[in-house]
Amino acid sequence: MAQIISLVVLLLFISIIVAIGLFSTKKAMTVDGFLLGGRKIGPWLSAFAYGTTYFSAVIFVGYAGMFGWTVGFSGIWIGIGNALLGCLLAWLVLAKPTRKLTHALNARTIPELFERRYLSRGMKLYSAVIIFVFLVPYAAGVYKGLGALFSSIFVGAPPSVCIAIVAVITAVYLVLGGYVATSLNDFIQGVIMVVGLIAMIALLLTRPEVGGLAAGSMKLAAIDHNLTDMFSPSNLKVLLPNILLTSFGVWGMPQMVHKYYAIKDEQSIKTATVVSTLFALFIGGGAYFSGALSKLFINADAAGMPDVAGGYDGVVPSVLMTVLGEGIFQNIVLGVIMLLLLSASMSTLSAIVLSSSSAVSIDLVQEVKPNISPGRQLLIMRALCLVFVAASFIFATMNISFIVNLMSFSWGVVAGSFIGPYIWGLYCRWVTKPGAWAGLLSGLATVAVMLVYNTALSGFNAAKSLAPIMGVSAMCVSLVAVPLVSLATRKYDDEHLGRIFPDKR
Repeated sequence: MAQIISLVVLLLFISIIVAIGLFSTKKAMTVDGFLLGGRKIGPWLSAFAYGTTYFSAVIFVGYAGMFGWTVGFSGIWIGIGNALLGCLLAWLVLAKPTRKLTHALNARTIPELFERRYLSRGMKLYSAVIIFVFLVPYAAGVYKGLGALFSSIFVGAPPSVCIAIVAVITAVYLVLGGYVATSLNDFIQGVIMVVGLIAMIALLLTRPEVGGLAAGSMKLAAIDHNLTDMFSPSNLKVLLPNILLTSFGVWGMPQMVHKYYAIKDEQSIKTATVVSTLFALFIGGGAYFSGALSKLFINADAAGMPDVAGGYDGVVPSVLMTVLGEGIFQNIVLGVIMLLLLSASMSTLSAIVLSSSSAVSIDLVQEVKPNISPGRQLLIMRALCLVFVAASFIFATMNISFIVNLMSFSWGVVAGSFIGPYIWGLYCRWVTKPGAWAGLLSGLATVAVMLVYNTALSGFNAAKSLAPIMGVSAMCVSLVAVPLVSLATRKYDDEHLGRIFPDKR
């Protein structure tokens, strides 16, 4: 029964998604329309696009399961950090100046922004390569997280089939309607995420294993008092690198920055700031809260790991099947939660694919063929969306070790490379081309040096577990390198700076 209801819900969802793609086709007939929605996206669509891109199925299937199992309720601090630092502060600091600068320079992507802000074609090409190399594997990681859940619901279905369904749906509406279709779908998917999470939390709390918030807290404390201690020093030490990486990492991720390019006006930014923050607070906090209840449903093995297939990735799917596997109402809720996770992943995937395809079609192909027509460029961008979806699918299903390893470092490398040149370039006239290059190169170099050192010291698996610390270190180095090198190198002339900062002449 659960499978039948989930299948009906899934087919209805797919119909709506494809219909939106068809509806949006006319608004995606130009490069700007396809990539930015004509820079006319309203506040609610922008806010939900930001929030749903931020949170993929990985937060529910991977992070919530892992941190819920290991640190309990204190994992909620990651959700709080994401809301306050990754949403509220990010919108306050970045949205308005980014919209201004990208309009002034007519920049549509981060590599194009770097090229025109710093007068460097090489910077544009390097940035595009970073996006392509590290975002496509990250998309593969999103696929893998979703495949684990679908296999739990549709017992017997290979994960590759489940992943293929998601890939095809994402490709169809993205290729048809571009960013407009993505934004509309993100809004619908965001509403589904909110409704699904409310139902999920309510049913978890009313289960006899939990018995309400107070009783559930007492039962967790009886297992380990650290599971209910929000201020445990040992827990916060584990959480801090992840809070910093996932909260400040989005400041330099192209699929997140893209939302500032497309919002229609400055008034919309104010509304989007509030809406995206509240959305993130509920989704992030709710996901980690749900994961924290997992030890009341799942036993630990001899090593203290969750005694389920898939380890930490199997925690949330196993809990859901235990709670929602019987009864028509529970099966309907399971279908809604399936859409919650599907929505979270599809919105993230579409944003990543759009960033990756534009990095190649606009930032790389245009360098090879500078006179390429807008129509042909749009055709190439649509084709590349299909290519990148297919590549991510292949990487996710083949489990290629090299690609899997890249996933672990994708956030750190991309955010670490871009965050320094991007933020300093928004605010400071005196930032130089060598300074920007120092930030771009130091992000990748920091992760690479730390990886080699820790691998030599403790082995690759131990080094890989330090990926969050490496990512935070890369961002810090990039933010420091840009101003230090800029202070010692030649500044831009007043004519160029006047185009960038017309209000500061």
